[in-house]
Amino acid sequence: MIRSMTAFGTAQGTVGNWRVSWDLRAVNHRYLDLGLRLPDPLRGLELAVRNRIGESFKRGRVDCTLTWKPLAPETGPTRIDMALVRDLLDALHHIEALEDRSWAGFSAIELLRWPGVMQETEPDLATLEPGILAVLDRALAEALAFREREGAQIAALLDLRCTDILSAVGTVRERLPAVLAGLRDKLRARLAEVTTEPDVSRLEQELVYFAQKMDVTEELDRLTAHTTEVRHILTQWEPAGRRLDFLIQEMNREANTLASKSADLETTRAAVDIKVLIEQMREQVQNVE
Repeated sequence: MIRSMTAFGTAQGTVGNWRVSWDLRAVNHRYLDLGLRLPDPLRGLELAVRNRIGESFKRGRVDCTLTWKPLAPETGPTRIDMALVRDLLDALHHIEALEDRSWAGFSAIELLRWPGVMQETEPDLATLEPGILAVLDRALAEALAFREREGAQIAALLDLRCTDILSAVGTVRERLPAVLAGLRDKLRARLAEVTTEPDVSRLEQELVYFAQKMDVTEELDRLTAHTTEVRHILTQWEPAGRRLDFLIQEMNREANTLASKSADLETTRAAVDIKVLIEQMREQVQNVE
């Protein structure tokens, strides 16, 4: 069963002292294009996340965002960058010497508020990674279910278009003998206008020439074969978007040739109907992985 490239999935969970949330959105794209937004302390997970998403998506633009927040303040002593504190105090002494005054109003609290003095506790990625990726797996599973549901709907629409195309092809096949008979009658009428005794041999030669020129049997056979292959692909599980796109192009080429060779109004109408159906399929196939 084919899958859509459109997807949406979310998942939340508790990992250690953190509440993590994954948000995943995907749209159609020619290749796999990943856009990741991870909190700075978790940048080390990027490769693992890319590999995880790559196992589920083969094509599409995938935007994936991870947010997290602590459930409670981290326990343990707060780490202070003492080297930075010494540098700040040295700078303050230099300023006091230049101004020949004391900055007694400068408190320790203000010093601790200086950016970088208070060091946040770094998360232990080795401990948190399995849990964070497990939450990601749930988001990917939700996205996969979304893609399969929409893929089933696209497959049903494509199969319906295939039925209509084969019906139009059958209509053209049935008309081929009548079209050839019509060509014979036209030639006889034209020959009768220029001579009272038509040259039977010349008539048959002209009929053979027009029959070859207007013969659309090969186009009908290829349209039938391509349509049958499309239906076969719709039953497969592997990514099929590119193969379907190629077949749609080939079907459109045959429909154009059929229209150009058309020798009567009904065949022209059938060719136009087939082209419309193929265009509708092409639009749907653009969203197939």
